[in-house]
Amino acid sequence: MSVECYPITILPHVSQIYRDYLVMGESAPDAAVRRWYGSGNTGGPFAGGWMRSELPEIAAGRLADELKRQNEGFGAGPAALANIEKLRSGARAVVTGQQVVLLGGPLLTLLKAATAVSRAKAATKASGVEHVPIFWMATEDHDLAEVDRVALLTKTSVETLRAGLHVPHAVPVGGVTPGTEIDAVLERATELLEYAPVSEWLRECYQPADGSRPTLASGFGRLISRVFAEQGLVVIDASTREFHAQGASTLRYAIEHAAELQSTLIARSEELVREGYHAQVLVAEGASLLFLLDEHTRERIALRRTPDAQWRAGGDLYTEEELLSILDRTPERLSPNALLRPVFQDTILPTAAYIGGPAEIAYFAQSAVLYERILGRLTPVLPRLSATLIEPAIAAVMSKDEIQLPDAMTTADDLAQRLGARAMPIVLKKKLAAVGNALEDELSALTEYLRGMDPNLAASAGTSGSKMRYQMNRLRRMAANYELQKEASLRKHAEAITLNAFPDGHPQERLLAGVWFLARYGEGLIERLVGVAGNQCPGHVAVKL
Repeated sequence: MSVECYPITILPHVSQIYRDYLVMGESAPDAAVRRWYGSGNTGGPFAGGWMRSELPEIAAGRLADELKRQNEGFGAGPAALANIEKLRSGARAVVTGQQVVLLGGPLLTLLKAATAVSRAKAATKASGVEHVPIFWMATEDHDLAEVDRVALLTKTSVETLRAGLHVPHAVPVGGVTPGTEIDAVLERATELLEYAPVSEWLRECYQPADGSRPTLASGFGRLISRVFAEQGLVVIDASTREFHAQGASTLRYAIEHAAELQSTLIARSEELVREGYHAQVLVAEGASLLFLLDEHTRERIALRRTPDAQWRAGGDLYTEEELLSILDRTPERLSPNALLRPVFQDTILPTAAYIGGPAEIAYFAQSAVLYERILGRLTPVLPRLSATLIEPAIAAVMSKDEIQLPDAMTTADDLAQRLGARAMPIVLKKKLAAVGNALEDELSALTEYLRGMDPNLAASAGTSGSKMRYQMNRLRRMAANYELQKEASLRKHAEAITLNAFPDGHPQERLLAGVWFLARYGEGLIERLVGVAGNQCPGHVAVKL
């Protein structure tokens, strides 16, 4: 296995704030990004200062009791249960999380968990204080369509499987129980995974046990516990009454100080814009940081504040006192939004650091003000491993065609054109280059001469020049296509490389299911990913398996 580290900019749609965050330790001391992340990431996200930070005490016994109950239900192994006992004795947590996507979700789920395991090991060794990896399942989100899908590869395409789950209301997805519709998904997934052992795990996790069908949360929890059994990953579903009671102080603060928090968030959003970034979450007037579960339908409804200091959830109005009463009696009915969720999390857990992806870390620039107001501290956030896994057969083709990972981040047609151009005879390449250069030189000289005669003539020359350049590029493409027709294997190579490295125009880690790689490389893959995460590439890694 070999590893190559590339700048994060080889990936599309990476926010500027995340790019600047990655180099925070190297940037100017007064850089804006340092103000938003610096107090929790002294020296930058790779410096390791977070390993020795002080944490406030929590109710560790109460936390451990509930974690033990849940993890035993997920079928956790001895290592996870031992880590729960370490938490009971004062260990710290390195936390990551993800939505409960069908069949474990995309590869990034495994990359997040592997990073948490790796950083917990490193912190334990460096500080002498036990650090435990924890996976927070985002079970309270209510976008069912977003989690009802899993993408696997066929030999020639990406195949997205969906169970077609339906609920009458926007309820938290973790509690949704798939019926017989999951059976067809499991059957097709088993075929695509070529009946590998992980296929049996999927059936055990997502099909009925003891006469009852698992929810999306329990199925996901069983699977991630099984995959990371040797690494002792502790899994948490914080949607329960007990965990909401443990985090109630943050929910209470969000109710009692709603106006103040909103003003603070709006000010931070404006600051982000002034510094040339954009706010990840729009904070509108009257919005709040909370959702309320309808008592009868269990629909998750955004709470909004009215001008007369009441709270609205759908068609119902509540006073502040009524919301606080709900929090006291049934705390599980109130849940945090995307900005408040990490603060709620770190009210419950002894979090030494949170492992996040680009979007989560971008959110943190806003969430930081909530940490400071509510908890009086800022949790360090660390980047997850970002990686493309390259199988031996694909690596061999890439090597033969002299293709690096950044070259593969495109369409099959575009890569095929490059391969065709590269395959042209040297003499033809030189002639095309000579004609192209001569065309540019002569067009530039002619345009300048005409500009001296009449600006309108220069404009006409510019238009005509664009047409000539188009025809020149067309000639280059025709020559490359001729080579592709002579060597049909080049197009096949381009299709195979992009299908695996940049499937359907997406980074592999964000689309292809983690179980697809587990099916091909077994349980040993996890420990290999933990090792790669330990290298701490400040960008994107190509892992040749």
